[in-house]
Amino acid sequence: MPDNSSQTMGAGGSMQLSRIDLNLFTVFDAIYREGGITPASRRLHLSQPAVSHALGRLRELLNDPLFERRGHEMIPTPRARSLADSIASSLGNLEQMLQRVGHFEPGTAQRCFTIAARESHELTFLPALMSRIGEEASHIDIASVRIDRRDLEEDLQSGEIDLAIDVALPLSNDVRRERIGAEPLVVLARADHPVVQGKLDIETYTSLSHILITGRRRGGGYEDGALARLGMSRHIKMRCQHHAAASQVVSRSDLLATMTRGQAVIVNRATANQLLPFPIEVPPLESFLYWHSNVDEDPASQWFRAQVKACLAERSG
Repeated sequence: MPDNSSQTMGAGGSMQLSRIDLNLFTVFDAIYREGGITPASRRLHLSQPAVSHALGRLRELLNDPLFERRGHEMIPTPRARSLADSIASSLGNLEQMLQRVGHFEPGTAQRCFTIAARESHELTFLPALMSRIGEEASHIDIASVRIDRRDLEEDLQSGEIDLAIDVALPLSNDVRRERIGAEPLVVLARADHPVVQGKLDIETYTSLSHILITGRRRGGGYEDGALARLGMSRHIKMRCQHHAAASQVVSRSDLLATMTRGQAVIVNRATANQLLPFPIEVPPLESFLYWHSNVDEDPASQWFRAQVKACLAERSG
């Protein structure tokens, strides 16, 4: 029998799966189970010549007869018997996977969803999300990671992250977005602040020193843009990454910190700082949920988006 197996071999003598017709293993499994070509052809709804041809190709591929005729039966060779269980198991796993396509059962699914968010959003919705998922999907894990706006679209497209929550961003139409909320700004000042007591005007605000909460090394925040449009500015005495840390610093200094009201309510529980309206009228800070269009119709992604949106709606409700 000619040995044509080299056509499917890669470097080092390993078989290259991309060059193998996987239907051949379906034929092998049917012959092994049914004990002959005729019953295998009935099982597969193929003609006998088609099954015989497939067996011939598999014999060449594996360089083994695989089955030897004895009367009306096809008796498997030792090589065939050694392969049978692995082939049957692999075909079964593939069939189960295909049955799951287009279907998602959160109660039994085992998966980790990754969401890119800022610390401020983690504070306001992550506890509710874990509580909600823990009740419905105990085998689902969540990873919340730092958002990197430079790589956001690529990470969403590749599936490196499933969802992102951030402010309005200039991304392509391949990235879907949904507005999930808008919150006003407030200013934190310590309870016994020597200048700020129960009210705050723009002159006082700009005359004092501030904490800017950001992950960036330079540049201002949303509030600095609002001031700049009025020809104003403020002195940033300190930059930090976390709202809770900023609230603690405020409680022990004369610095002010500006953040959204939802963030302030949470972090201020441990400090009892004053929460004052931002001293000029500015539009509320909008937040958006982002995902890639390639998972629009994916049932697992649809379920996860629904859970996140429900938690965000509870927060704003």
